[in-house]
Amino acid sequence: MHTLITCTAIAGTAEWVCCPGAATAPLCRSLSLCPVVHRWAVSDAATAAFFALGRAQATARPVAVVAGSVSDAAAMLPAVTAAYYQRRPLLVLSFGEAADGGGTGTPGAEEAEGLFGGFAPTTVLQLPCAVSDLPPLSEMLADGFPLHVHVRSTGEDEARGELSLLEVAEAPAPPPFRGSLVALSQMLRFRAAEGLVLMLGALEPGEQEAVLWLAQTLRVPVMADATSGLREELAPYLLHGGDKLLRRCPPRYVLRLGEVPAHPFWRTLEQLPGTEVFSVTRTGFAGLKRRSTVIEGDPEQVMKALGDVPHVGDTERLLPAARREAARVEEALLAEPESAAALVRAFSGYAAGADVICLGSPTVRDLWNNCAQLRVPTLYVRDVAERGSEGAFAAFLGNAADAGFACCLIGDLALLRSALGLCELLHELPAGRRIIAVLNNGGAGAAQDCCEPGSECERLLVQPPRLQPADVARLWGAEYVLVQSEGDLDLLDGMGQAPLVLVELRPLS
Repeated sequence: MHTLITCTAIAGTAEWVCCPGAATAPLCRSLSLCPVVHRWAVSDAATAAFFALGRAQATARPVAVVAGSVSDAAAMLPAVTAAYYQRRPLLVLSFGEAADGGGTGTPGAEEAEGLFGGFAPTTVLQLPCAVSDLPPLSEMLADGFPLHVHVRSTGEDEARGELSLLEVAEAPAPPPFRGSLVALSQMLRFRAAEGLVLMLGALEPGEQEAVLWLAQTLRVPVMADATSGLREELAPYLLHGGDKLLRRCPPRYVLRLGEVPAHPFWRTLEQLPGTEVFSVTRTGFAGLKRRSTVIEGDPEQVMKALGDVPHVGDTERLLPAARREAARVEEALLAEPESAAALVRAFSGYAAGADVICLGSPTVRDLWNNCAQLRVPTLYVRDVAERGSEGAFAAFLGNAADAGFACCLIGDLALLRSALGLCELLHELPAGRRIIAVLNNGGAGAAQDCCEPGSECERLLVQPPRLQPADVARLWGAEYVLVQSEGDLDLLDGMGQAPLVLVELRPLS
């Protein structure tokens, strides 16, 4: 196991998330002798994988998650899928018998190869082995996608190497950009005046400066996800109510920067062939089932290669209509101060001082994008429910592990799914203040509009949690605050530096 740990360290892996068990015991013993790597212990496999994904988001490094059996590793598929589409180097390790019992149903001999399909290739490693026979993990993780290593061991003791002197390599450099800049450059210089809108998806902290420069230079209307970290900085150019406005008046060109945007208009583009779409993205995914131009790579590298760009401005006069929509939203929030939107606005003002902000359900993400405060920049915002809310809390804690102050806003069904699995993980974390807010809409209550009261449809869609947020707070040993108006948030200031607070946002209208 020592040679395997050395191999991962050379690839830049500084953290391991381990699921305890007999199968993982040899590796855990070796890891315990390696002070240079950080070790986390999480018994639930799915929670462990999402926590590891959060650590990969926070550190921009490969993170190893040790699953144990192939069956345990299979529970990590949702996290592996999310890592694939976010282009995160998640390293999943599973263990099995040396003999191949594929197809026999023998316990501990489940088929490992192809376990994650196209989301993470499988490499089978037979131990013990010479260092020269280890897979080239540095090369395999260089593109930033997940990888599955299945370890088969004879049970023989390996020669004990010295791990106290092991050094972890630097974080891998981003791959060079791929794709031609000719079409994008010509559009920006000669045709953008026909109508251009920027759409910003999730951005890494190191990508924000280059994207901010481009947006402030072009001065065109912008639709910015909170996860871009630039929503507040670009407030003068924001298209409030842009989804409806752009459906009525589709732009001639759309330039997307970052990951796939969460705004509904992005999907509408699939039915708008007259709008030409360009993407500059670290992940390399087009995000559309139609023709578009994709440039893959770090936006900073792309901007340097692109050179100077002209001021374009709001040639279609979209921003005046967007400002009228912003005023309408403000009036609605003032008229209904106890609505879900108003409570999210109030909480966003409190959370603006946090080092890390995570949004843990599509409902709260959309409310945040449309209603959150715009006065204070929030640079580190993650959507931790991008591909399902089951691991949202674990991903939040992974992102927040090194933060002095972190906030998460999530829906009540996600709270119910995660309540029990997080008890042990909370005790693993270093000191820090963490505020977890849950928007209580009665268990997917937003779906009630499409169902008759008392119908079978309502029974299937609306699931009032058996555990209420106050019960979950007691389970976690956390402080509990009920917020039904903006003034209730003042209770948080009276709690000083309480390490864990569960805030229930309960709309009354």
